Amino acid sequence: MSCLSALDKFLQNYHQAYLTTLGELPRYYPQGEPSLCIQGELPDMGETVAWKPIKRDEEGSFVNLEHALDLKLWPDIHSFYGQYFAAPLLFDSKWGTGELLQAWNEDDFNCLQQNIIGHLMMKKQLKQPPTWFIGLLDDGDNMLTVNNADGSVWIEIPGEIPTQQLSPSLAEFIGVLSPRIAPPVKHEELPMPALEHPGIFASFKRMWHNLTGKR
Repeated sequence: MSCLSALDKFLQNYHQAYLTTLGELPRYYPQGEPSLCIQGELPDMGETVAWKPIKRDEEGSFVNLEHALDLKLWPDIHSFYGQYFAAPLLFDSKWGTGELLQAWNEDDFNCLQQNIIGHLMMKKQLKQPPTWFIGLLDDGDNMLTVNNADGSVWIEIPGEIPTQQLSPSLAEFIGVLSPRIAPPVKHEELPMPALEHPGIFASFKRMWHNLTGKR
């Protein structure tokens, strides 16, 4: 099964689980951010919306990011982040509860790319193999990351080399997750390690401005 097929199936199961259990679509705090996912009107700040995933008309691309970093990204990143607009997806697993990240709208996708650039540049500064994140576990500061060399999924603590492999592929990892029925939670950015590299963030911002200027 491909990564996209696994994601398609999980999204279908996710929404069916909410409809079967609660009789309604999952809800999300949009924090004033519009999205094609919203069912109904955009509410006031601090209120939730019912939502469903929307397939993008044009796939989100990471090609500019690859050129800027001179790094070929594992192909699953395009399927996982570039196909849908959606809210974060809550899950249960044998490793605990957590969430898979998705882009809520185009601005969120741009922010996601910035965070991935920052993460990859930090890995380079630390002389660690490149990874990119897909979500997090609720227990502690454990990120879920993909090894860019072979597409395997790992638990990673920010600033450290991953030591626990969860699955040989993103498709297999998504395939063993179960949708979690839970009240909506306000989305928080993944934690980034606090390191003494003050120049890295300025470099990352310059790179991002160059990237967006080429679109």
